[in-house]
Amino acid sequence: MEAGQESHENRFAIRVGGALRTFPGATAFKWGLAMPDLRPITVVNVGYRSTNSWVVSAGTSRLLVDPGWAGWAGTLLATLDRKGIPVAEVRHGLATHYHPDHASAAQDLKRRGMRLIVVEEQLDAIPRLARWMEPADRYTTIETHDNIVLSCADSRAFLAGIGFAGEIVHTPGHSDDSVTLVLDDGRAFTGDLTPEAMVGGEDPAVVARSWQRLRDLKVTSIYPGHGPPRAMPTAVRAAPE
Repeated sequence: MEAGQESHENRFAIRVGGALRTFPGATAFKWGLAMPDLRPITVVNVGYRSTNSWVVSAGTSRLLVDPGWAGWAGTLLATLDRKGIPVAEVRHGLATHYHPDHASAAQDLKRRGMRLIVVEEQLDAIPRLARWMEPADRYTTIETHDNIVLSCADSRAFLAGIGFAGEIVHTPGHSDDSVTLVLDDGRAFTGDLTPEAMVGGEDPAVVARSWQRLRDLKVTSIYPGHGPPRAMPTAVRAAPE
């Protein structure tokens, strides 16, 4: 490659509102991001009711996986304070899917400074969320113009820019918009991805492909949307025909 040329293999794109911005690798982290400083990652559960909300931290760079229930942002903030996590350091959030127990507090937290990361496969699910909500839920409609919209392919570069080694992958099964945050150390935050042995109304082939995707990425530990962390389950063999 001649001097002055850029390799297109090192470019990635981020959509903010309606604008798609593409960056070469050399300047990728100049857009509102610190240069990558990959530190040991810690995980703290700050969830409430029966839903987990995971704060994934690399130093003071913190990512909230699943903002949780509408109307309960105050409870979450109190939990952050009790566990010694400054809310000002929770600069980014990711919903594994846009169901009320996982995502309906997102706008309340955005108003407190959190930037919402949205994967392209989730864009249509955000407006549908309102259909699940009742007035008593105190749901604040999620605004879309200021979200950080990524493709899964571009998520690794973005996460590196905020201090995390990993990627976001599309893992449908429980819902079409379901995604998983996969860290390079083997931990995965799967939301409500249905275990293969518990498939009910879901398409078992879709669920199996999502789990196989995680196995291919060498996932060893699952941090689910409900219940404690667990080891990566073994694949369920299809019954003989």
